[in-house]
Amino acid sequence: MSVLAETPDPSPTPTITSPADLTNPDNLSWLGGQLLSFGGTMLKVLGVIIGIAVAAWILRVIIRRVVDRIVNGAKSKARVDDTQALDRSPLSAVRLVQRTRTLGTILQNIVNVVLVIVALVWVASIVAPDALASLTLLTAAVGAGLGFGAQNIVKDVLNGIFIVAEDQIGIGDVVDLGLATGIVEFVSVRITHVRDVNGTLWYVRNGEITRIGNMSQGWSRVIIDLAVPTDADIDDVEKAMLSAAKTMAKENKWRSRIIEQPEIWGLESISGDALVIRLVMKTRSSAKDDVARELRARLKRAIDELGIALPHLNSIVLTGAEGAQSIRGAHPPQTKETALPSGAERPVWRPRRRPKASAAAQGDETPEDEPAKPVTKKTMRDAAPTTAVELPGADTPKPTPPAVRADEGDHP
Repeated sequence: MSVLAETPDPSPTPTITSPADLTNPDNLSWLGGQLLSFGGTMLKVLGVIIGIAVAAWILRVIIRRVVDRIVNGAKSKARVDDTQALDRSPLSAVRLVQRTRTLGTILQNIVNVVLVIVALVWVASIVAPDALASLTLLTAAVGAGLGFGAQNIVKDVLNGIFIVAEDQIGIGDVVDLGLATGIVEFVSVRITHVRDVNGTLWYVRNGEITRIGNMSQGWSRVIIDLAVPTDADIDDVEKAMLSAAKTMAKENKWRSRIIEQPEIWGLESISGDALVIRLVMKTRSSAKDDVARELRARLKRAIDELGIALPHLNSIVLTGAEGAQSIRGAHPPQTKETALPSGAERPVWRPRRRPKASAAAQGDETPEDEPAKPVTKKTMRDAAPTTAVELPGADTPKPTPPAVRADEGDHP
């Protein structure tokens, strides 16, 4: 109790209602203490800002060194002294510049975000220490919301960082991303632009890329499968193909594009229509298509000089009912068509008048003008003629009695 009694009460905040109150020594002392406290707080905040600026400068130096290390790694990999000697192709230059800028932008953004967060937390702890706990809870809630809502964006950015840092793809590369195949036109940390052969520009999110097939890195191989008739001499065909390919590889136009001499890999497949012989040639990745087109034309001329006609490998295969009818024995049974008379063409049956007979033969007399019986539905149904249908394999069809037309006379 004595300790509590000896503890002085905190100085109350003075009330200043007029300019005369400022001359009060107690008020001046309190005001000086507040100014000193505020000045100390501002000095601390200024120190935080200066520290953040120094940290930003140090991190920028680190980023610059990381980018330089990547460029130097590319130069040492190609065994050159400067980036201009890596490749004279404009696409390669754009690719290197774009990759370097992308990495620098990524790292700078990371640095900016980290420094801003650190500065805000530090300043909040200096200005309002009691509000730091509430700020921590608020930050945790915001972070959880962003984690659930922006997880796809985070996935895209992280995958894009690894794609760019590992140089998996670059501008001008012919790639197969699974979702799209074509030439890469732009690579960012979130989206990759790919234009296919039809001219369609595909925007592929980096987070959706699970595999990358790059056909522009290193070297490529031209594979030509030439089909010849089954009666052709394989040795002559292989010699002609290899001679045409070697002649092409020795020319100045194609010498720089072809890495190794062409090879015959032999008979690739055998069928009843043709023999397939394979020839391969190792080329630079950027010249694969040009070399393949020229090589096909030269092989065609070489085969023509041998007098060999290339077989027809294209055929039309029918499926379903059309394919079944094209097979012998699969046709449905053929029957003759039986014409059924329509209601307008159905013949009307009329009973004929019996011819006159002698009284001696008949035993009675018949009047000359005997009236005809009226035609009713019952008489037509009872006396309707039967029509025989000729079926395949039947012996003799039943005769069909002639029908009486409506316009015929009653006389026989």
